Amino acid sequence: MAAPGAARRLYRRILQLHRALPPALRDLGDRYVKEEFRRHRAAGPAEAQRFLREWEASARRPANYAALIQQQINEDKQNLREKTVYGIQLTEEKLNDFRDEQIGQLKELMDEATKPNKKITISKDSKYKN
Repeated sequence: MAAPGAARRLYRRILQLHRALPPALRDLGDRYVKEEFRRHRAAGPAEAQRFLREWEASARRPANYAALIQQQINEDKQNLREKTVYGIQLTEEKLNDFRDEQIGQLKELMDEATKPNKKITISKDSKYKN
């Protein structure tokens, strides 16, 4: 990826931001970010710049992931909303810009994020109790 130092700093910054998220969102977000950064390691310069722009925080581009998450974390800390909702609703225009592979990834992410909480049961016979 072009500008590996910038990519590494952004990667660390995003993982730091995730520490303030609810545990389930943090886990999901960390896995997704790690996978996306790994997937784009060998990206060409143009694709790498586009990738970094979408993830980085910038005063000029506040809708980018890091800036958006930072803003929502701050609102949650200040109790500015009754219930903080993380992320944004994607517009049809934005979805039309995605490749089929990206749409598939979004679907997988949505499925994972909306799974009902799993209940763990422990039987008396169980050798290992979790």
